[in-house]
Amino acid sequence: MRFCPLCGGPIERRIPAGDTRTRDCCGRCGHVHYVNPRPVVGTIPVWRDQVLLCRRAIEPRYGKWTLPAGFMEIGESTAQGAQRETLEEAGARVRLGPLFTMLDVPHVEQVHIFFLAELLDLNFAPGAESLEARLFREPEIPWEELAFRTVATTLQLYFADLRAGRFGIHTREILPATSGER
Repeated sequence: MRFCPLCGGPIERRIPAGDTRTRDCCGRCGHVHYVNPRPVVGTIPVWRDQVLLCRRAIEPRYGKWTLPAGFMEIGESTAQGAQRETLEEAGARVRLGPLFTMLDVPHVEQVHIFFLAELLDLNFAPGAESLEARLFREPEIPWEELAFRTVATTLQLYFADLRAGRFGIHTREILPATSGER
């Protein structure tokens, strides 16, 4: 940010009084512009021993597979956002279950939140942001074609919990990718 969206004054990077972090501060009106993480919400839609994935029709990661998820909107809860994204991306109606993963991705200013979900029926179809929506059993998951490490992590944890016969809540920090990682 170079100019204040409130008054048009120049932005200064400094630590405001009473704070401990460098912020964007307006040199004219003094407003402090906070930048906070953007929540990404989604589901792990399950039908028996299969998980519903979507192949992305948008960047980033066009053509790669993902769980239905996207940015939470103002005025909705994480659960409402997860259900909305599942309907928008996969045309899938789900019965939302408990929180499953909360993954901190600080290097891209995001938190990814996935809920377990049961597909209510098999009437699903790709939405405007998806090329394809289909069910996969664990051995069929296109692991090398997954769009994001948060999705791979969530799926790995899901199948491990499925094999163990109990589901927990998982938290992780996803660090910046090293060479060769997505």
